[in-house]
Amino acid sequence: MAEALWFATARLTIHLSQKDNANRLSLIEHHMAEGFAVPLHVHHDEDESFYILQGEVRMQIDNEVRRLAPGDALTVSGGTPHSFRIVSPEARFLSMTTGRFEAMIRRLARPAQNEGLPLQAEPTDEEVAAVVAACAAHGIEFQGPAVA
Repeated sequence: MAEALWFATARLTIHLSQKDNANRLSLIEHHMAEGFAVPLHVHHDEDESFYILQGEVRMQIDNEVRRLAPGDALTVSGGTPHSFRIVSPEARFLSMTTGRFEAMIRRLARPAQNEGLPLQAEPTDEEVAAVVAACAAHGIEFQGPAVA
């Protein structure tokens, strides 16, 4: 059964949890509003694959910037710096990982209180510090600002 979580200002739905399969695959649907961005970072122990369902996402992989639209898919190899920003009013995409990403999400997320997105607000300094610490504890290292 899918599990809906609020993570910062995003709604994440875990469709397949690592605990439920031998390959430790996570399949997570991300629903985000325009402007949601993730700083340049690397996953040290996992590849991360993306499949765009709705909207447009600007993604930076190393020094290349691409605009992804519904039906586009790509894999970012572990250790490769990447960042993304939602550039349409809303976007939905799937991510697939086999490392510690799901555990990091679970550490910071809270159960979704209703359908749709949580309140859209700037994160506090404490919230940013919590994300940085959780990512570091789960093999994810921030390396720079989000793609413009």
